[in-house]
Amino acid sequence: MGQMSSQLPLAARRAGRLSGKAQVPGDKSISHRALILGALAVGETQISGLLEAEDVVNTAGAMRQLGATVVREGDGAWRVWGVGVGGFSEPENILDFGNSGTGSRLVMGAVATTPITAVFTGDESLRRRPMRRVLEPLSLFGAHATARDGGLLPLTLRGAETAVAIDHEVTVASAQVKSALLLAALNAVGRSRITQTVLTRDHTEKMLKAFGAEIAVEPLDSGGEAVTLMGEAELRPTDIVVPRDPSSAAFPLAAALLVPDSEITIPGVLLNPRRTGLLETLTEMGADINVENLRESGGETVGDLAVRASTLKGVEVPAERAPSMIDEYPILSVLAAFAEGRTVMRGLEELRVKESDRLSAVANGLKRIGVGVEELPDGLVVEGRGLDGVAGGARITTHMDHRIAMSFLIAGMAARQAVTVDDTRMIATSFPEFEILMRNLGARFLVPTA
Repeated sequence: MGQMSSQLPLAARRAGRLSGKAQVPGDKSISHRALILGALAVGETQISGLLEAEDVVNTAGAMRQLGATVVREGDGAWRVWGVGVGGFSEPENILDFGNSGTGSRLVMGAVATTPITAVFTGDESLRRRPMRRVLEPLSLFGAHATARDGGLLPLTLRGAETAVAIDHEVTVASAQVKSALLLAALNAVGRSRITQTVLTRDHTEKMLKAFGAEIAVEPLDSGGEAVTLMGEAELRPTDIVVPRDPSSAAFPLAAALLVPDSEITIPGVLLNPRRTGLLETLTEMGADINVENLRESGGETVGDLAVRASTLKGVEVPAERAPSMIDEYPILSVLAAFAEGRTVMRGLEELRVKESDRLSAVANGLKRIGVGVEELPDGLVVEGRGLDGVAGGARITTHMDHRIAMSFLIAGMAARQAVTVDDTRMIATSFPEFEILMRNLGARFLVPTA
């Protein structure tokens, strides 16, 4: 990505009608898990549709360093020859995950019950993100970590010599923490039980079952669920088809809603019920979105989205919906700015520990483009200005956050004046095709002069 001092700003101007097909990349969450579970299986796993963004490529590199054979054979086509649960070898070099909280935390789980030592690091943004939330429960298996104050990267993790199953409640609404514990439990003696009071993404559970793990999920009276997993597992390789990422689809979808007369399709999008919170919310706001060709693929629900320009109204988003759309709140906040009336979003504490403090970054960005916003401890209140009411005309600080950058470029496509983001390099961590895909639909991006 070049030197951290050399930013790549980009401006978005008001666009004409958007049309066409938006082939967004493969789902990032599933891509990480496919590589890791492929490395923990015995034999060859074939993956198609893998997201080839920096975050996922860094996870592939970590699997190679831990002893798996990982080969790219073509566009999105990868093969992984795994070493089996407990078969990781000690890496010779530091495992660098770049910007990826998902990759780093999941691999910590996979390493935690293997008696090897590994050093984890990442970019400037990842080195500010909290790791104690995953390190403390992993210590229950017998893993030992030495980290910077606050549990920050870089850190050294020593896996347990003989790990024993645990019974643990995850107190944060984090699929990453839950998944790390499930991956650690694969090599522990006995049956582990991991509970959460809030439902979070369940891709790890679905994929573990596909790889042959003995796993069961039961609902709790509290509204959460318990996941039990038998350790000393033997995973069998399987073929994985990665559906397209709904978090990436959110950006062309939002642009099509905001730019008058637009009409686009987004094929093959993952529609797992725990990832569709944005679609539910936008439907309540009056968005014209139709789901077509609904089907099953690899245990996941997939469909095509037909999106037309719409007049949106402000709504109150239920706090309990947050885990199903946690990555989509930046772009939802931009959509709320162009809606008629007030939009209230609560239950967003997790956004303060993402690539940036996303609540503050979004609030400051909206203020810069002329939108009234109140920042709450756990959310935002956005005063919508209607489709033609957002002034724009500002430069937005992205704080090295790819979703902030893409969200405010979408804002610029509908604002009265251009919106500039200070850096776009980090977009490659999740959506390297973003700029060309949006241009092909009709976006007007330009590199600003000094």
